Amino acid sequence: MTEKLELYKCKTCSNVVEVVHEGVGTLVCCKADMTLAKENIPDVENAHYAYVEVLDDITKKVVIKHVMTPEHHIEFIEVISNDKKFVKRKFLSMTEPAELTFKCNCEEGFFVRLYCNLDGVWVTK
Repeated sequence: MTEKLELYKCKTCSNVVEVVHEGVGTLVCCKADMTLAKENIPDVENAHYAYVEVLDDITKKVVIKHVMTPEHHIEFIEVISNDKKFVKRKFLSMTEPAELTFKCNCEEGFFVRLYCNLDGVWVTK
């Protein structure tokens, strides 16, 4: 069974899929079951830690101090409300800083999830 917003990766071709509707089946790519991506939790010293700057009442900025090279980079950043009703995603190029500015009341709170091409999924709550 899949759950909303889970990330799956194909072992063969490296496709990454995010679930937008829960289901009872399994996800298949390249004729094999896809693998649920493990969510790692970084500490503040880790390059995958997401710092959140409050710009005003509803505007915030996520900053990740991670190298951005063709060999090692952040592919995307997501801000997800705790109730999973709000999702803001930014796909990054390797020439820009790993940052995302967003507007959200998110009274119930939110977390930041990112995908690193080498190190997988990281979540900062």
